[in-house]
Amino acid sequence: MHRLIIERLAADLAVLTNAARAAHEAATHEENIPDNKYDTLSLEASYVAQGQANRAQEIRRALHAYRSLEPQAFGAGQAIRLTALVTLEGEDGCGKTFFLGPQEGGLKLEIEGEEVVVITPGSPMGQELIGKSAGDEARIGKVAYEIVAVS
Repeated sequence: MHRLIIERLAADLAVLTNAARAAHEAATHEENIPDNKYDTLSLEASYVAQGQANRAQEIRRALHAYRSLEPQAFGAGQAIRLTALVTLEGEDGCGKTFFLGPQEGGLKLEIEGEEVVVITPGSPMGQELIGKSAGDEARIGKVAYEIVAVS
């Protein structure tokens, strides 16, 4: 899981870096120099370029965090902590799988046809799960889930 997240972030960074470069070129290209005060193409392109550069920096920080992270092994009954892969089951029998990572909460990956969502310790779900183990109940809002697996 850890390796897949690093690969995904590296791929996202490459795409974003190219997009930021293209937006920067559009913002600074001589054909986009404003003709009048209503011509905002260059200004808009500079905002896009800045936003993409900021997001690229966030991904670089996340990549560093994941590359520095030492994946943990989880035995039976061990408490959930960073690097845990947690499977929850709702009252309706539907399962959800989460990876507890240091950054990039909300990132979705598919492993063997199953969606895995990255959550962080600071998220409501992360706060609810940390310290619990398989067999415990986790409540998110009004919904109760059983922790069926921790690996």
